[in-house]
Order: sequence, then C-alpha cells, then structure tokens
Amino acid sequence: MKELTKIEEILLLTIWRLKLNAYGVKIRKHVSEVIKKDFSYGHLYDALAQLEKKELVRTELGESIPNRRGRRQKIYSITPAGFEALEKAREVNEIIWDGIPRFATNSND
Repeated sequence: MKELTKIEEILLLTIWRLKLNAYGVKIRKHVSEVIKKDFSYGHLYDALAQLEKKELVRTELGESIPNRRGRRQKIYSITPAGFEALEKAREVNEIIWDGIPRFATNSND
C-alpha cells in the first residue's frame, strides 16, 4: 500500500470525525479550519475522488434535502483499507517524531 499524502491523511481523519455528516461542505469547512487556509471545492473533490479510486473511502447518497432542490448529499465513509492506511500513517509519524522534543520558535538546535 502506498503512503498517504498529508492531505489524504487529513481528509480521512476529517471523514472519520464527521461520521454521518461527512459531506462536501462540512469536510471542506473542517479541513480549512485545520490547515488554516481556504481549501477549494475543486481541490477537495479531486482529492476525494482519488481516495475513492484508491478504495480508501466509499460514498452513499443521503436523504433528499429541500435547500438542495431535492438533490441528495453524497456522504463519505472510510473503508477498511482506509483505516489500514491511517494506522500505517500513524505508525510512520510516531516513529519519525519519536524522541524529538517540541521546537522552540526560531531554534536551530
């Protein structure tokens, strides 16, 4: 299995956090808050399509919503392969960061 990119990791964790509310607008809002900058819908849906292509997420259609003119929301959820990829990413991050203290601002030590 290929390593997750940082944005893939963030998206998968966001989908996991949002559970049944993991649809485009909510995902974009949460990711934008996490990365502290605007995350465009184009970038979001491209990345979600890649995650779906890699079979790390799946989609279901939610209920029809009046303010969407009857269109149903696409709800994202993580597949077992997605959870496996997240576990691997966590292990790699823990190994890489093991023993490294928090950095002081502007410190090169």
